[in-house]
Amino acid sequence: MFRWALVLPLVFLAGLPADEDKSESRKEKRAERKEERKEKGRPLVDVDAFMKEYDRDNDGYLTKDEMPDWLHYNFARLDTNKDGKISKEELTKGMAYLQQRRRPSDVVIVLVEMSDCDEGCGEEIQRAYEFLHKLDKNRDGKLDADELKAGRELIVKERVDRIFKHLDADKDGKISKKEAKGLIKEHFDDLDRNKDGFVDREELSAGAAAKIVEEKDKSDKKRRDEK
Repeated sequence: MFRWALVLPLVFLAGLPADEDKSESRKEKRAERKEERKEKGRPLVDVDAFMKEYDRDNDGYLTKDEMPDWLHYNFARLDTNKDGKISKEELTKGMAYLQQRRRPSDVVIVLVEMSDCDEGCGEEIQRAYEFLHKLDKNRDGKLDADELKAGRELIVKERVDRIFKHLDADKDGKISKKEAKGLIKEHFDDLDRNKDGFVDREELSAGAAAKIVEEKDKSDKKRRDEK
């Protein structure tokens, strides 16, 4: 399956994504440290200390109100028997969810926190707001699944448009192997599904859709492995 269809056009043109390599290296090191702790028999979290700190009524269970705010969104995952409270056993089994992690939405929070650095920060926050507002088609202040799907399709379309603007030199609506650069050239044969020697918009969009499915599968597998 084609792996790079959703990478920014600049990456296609520039060549190998060095930042991604660094990110993968950091992930590997974190995974190695976790494995080392497991091998040495040290738990990732001291469950007894956690229970003692947050079990305010000392009943041996943690309710959602007793849990720290940053764990509220993982409460349902920890509460495996769905009785509205978390036992020590459930806490131990769901230890992976006790790792405080950055969420994608934290990016916006960081931008707001830094908004006094210069005008550029404010511009980025405004850009994020305008994009989310654009996705909210019915203007109800919420983003539903259909609106997010439409947003993904729009992103793919705009990205494909930019790629063709940069690479389709003769403006015939297709990218030849001679015109292709960077990762488009590297994965040209995967993208050229009908094997006619060109990559058209439909084929490039299909590659992008395949990337979305692949990333979703990887994310789902990661969540399953953490349980």
